[in-house]
Amino acid sequence: MAVSFSNFCCLRRLLINSTSCSRAYLSGFKSNLSLEKLYPTSRLDITTIPKAPESKDGKFSGYIPMDKIQVNYVRSGGPGGQNVNCVSTKTEIRFHLASADWIPEPIRVKLAERVKNQISKEGYFIIKSERTRSQQLNLADTLDKLRNLIHSVAQSLVVPEVSQETLEKQRRLRERAARERLREKRAHSMTKQGRQSPTLDS
Repeated sequence: MAVSFSNFCCLRRLLINSTSCSRAYLSGFKSNLSLEKLYPTSRLDITTIPKAPESKDGKFSGYIPMDKIQVNYVRSGGPGGQNVNCVSTKTEIRFHLASADWIPEPIRVKLAERVKNQISKEGYFIIKSERTRSQQLNLADTLDKLRNLIHSVAQSLVVPEVSQETLEKQRRLRERAARERLREKRAHSMTKQGRQSPTLDS
């Protein structure tokens, strides 16, 4: 097979470059623009799974572990053309509520009371979404629903602190209401006495 001079030069240049690169790799040479020198504190590992944030003081951190929930995709209803019959975009997530240790126990108990009619016989709490025609967006929507529901339950458990001024104001209102009630009773009693017919003794 005939090789032209230009092709021969290209092959020779590629061979030289690959050889020099392999020599640099084997010699341990690193450029000043290498990732290790640009980001010396980075782990340089994009596959590292971040650790779940810890819930402090019995509060929900907002983190939902994906390995603790089940995700299913089914056919979505409603209009949408032929794509509805071909792609399963409706998202359904479920998890066992009683064993969901990533939710603080007081919040988990209150959540079980609020959604007791939505829990299956096996104890699974199910959330569905078919808001869009995308699996990823529907999954994000279901997780957002669950996160907002847990935050709502956690907020209902917070007892508001009452200041001394508020307590004093409430006490004055109760005393005022009691005085007003006594005044009305006294006026009603006097009205009834005025309606009585006079007697011989009077």
